[in-house]
Amino acid sequence: MPIMKSYLLALLLALISLSPSYAKTPGEVEEGGFLRNAALRGLNGPDKKFSDFLGKPLIVNVWASWCGPCRSEMNSLEKLAKRYGGKQFSVIGISTDDNPQAAQYFLQKSGTSFPNFADAPPWPLENMLGANRLPLTVLIGADGKVLSKHYGAREWDNPSTIEAIGKTFRIGI
Repeated sequence: MPIMKSYLLALLLALISLSPSYAKTPGEVEEGGFLRNAALRGLNGPDKKFSDFLGKPLIVNVWASWCGPCRSEMNSLEKLAKRYGGKQFSVIGISTDDNPQAAQYFLQKSGTSFPNFADAPPWPLENMLGANRLPLTVLIGADGKVLSKHYGAREWDNPSTIEAIGKTFRIGI
């Protein structure tokens, strides 16, 4: 009987170790922390810095052209950006593609017009934002504070999502 208990305990511990727990990325700014100023290399517009977006809430979507869920949510991000972007908040994207040309091709093909930027090795933006899986969308306050992180694809132009964005940013939209 003690051997059976030991076996069951070992099996339970093995199953727990297989559960999806995600470690922080190197230098990750967690919710409640403030983004560090970083250079943003333009994919479909000019280069910028995170500090260029201070003063207005910011939605940052981290994506890659090879990521199916990333591609599927891009249209809803585009609709969100066209409807509200620039007025009450800004929307930007950060590609983690190894090949910036693949990211640019995807942006052109999908008709994405909101500003997108390229990360490159050693992936400072991906790590700072905590993109250990994609897509990742980060809601950042006007002061640069990380308010929330959302992993996985969403319909960003959905009325309930828009309402949640308004509550997070404490703005009426």
